[in-house]
Amino acid sequence: MPINKTTPEAMIFDLDGTLFQTETLLLPAYHATFEQLRAEGLFQGETPDEKYMLSGLGMLLEHIWQLVIPDADVKVHRRADELLLQLQVEGMARGEGKLYDGVAETLRELHRRGVRLFIASNGLEAYVKGVIRHQGLEPLFEAGGLYSAGEYATRSKVDLVRQLLDKHGIENAWMVGDRSSDVEAGHANGLFVVGCDYAGFRKEGELDQADVRIADFRDLPALLDA
Repeated sequence: MPINKTTPEAMIFDLDGTLFQTETLLLPAYHATFEQLRAEGLFQGETPDEKYMLSGLGMLLEHIWQLVIPDADVKVHRRADELLLQLQVEGMARGEGKLYDGVAETLRELHRRGVRLFIASNGLEAYVKGVIRHQGLEPLFEAGGLYSAGEYATRSKVDLVRQLLDKHGIENAWMVGDRSSDVEAGHANGLFVVGCDYAGFRKEGELDQADVRIADFRDLPALLDA
């Protein structure tokens, strides 16, 4: 059942596929990860098709590797975690990776209006914080407000968002994201959910239960006035 829209004191954003064009940083690191895995004798054969990695965006990393290299040993999955993170952090430092159009300007407008801004991502801590820092967005977000499954060791985004709400004393917020895990996390915590329908990583029907959908991140402030 849809949740009534009220003006929020806070907005909680997913990162990949919502604010950040993940593939602009991820895919070069993805290919380099498999080159290194082969060099270390941990993987043989061709690099798996990018579509498996992209279809897993929004999941926990352990579940992504189960999609990408399901037959590999868990130690290979964990080494792939390490390499992918390292290579993405190095890519950020080189200036790789892009936000979706209008993200920075829109976040500044929301911040100007007094909306408290947070991140809730299934990614690793260094990745999530690194993207926000390297993109120059850190001053817009609440202090201590960048939540990641990697840092808080949560098994689901539902739990991650619940911890965020409790710790920061938030009673009324919107959840903004592009995957079914964002819809679930929002509604399980009684939040109004804005589905971001522009990244193209989602499966058909994932955002059907969102309370509203936007085709451009720049449409978000208008929802506050509607």
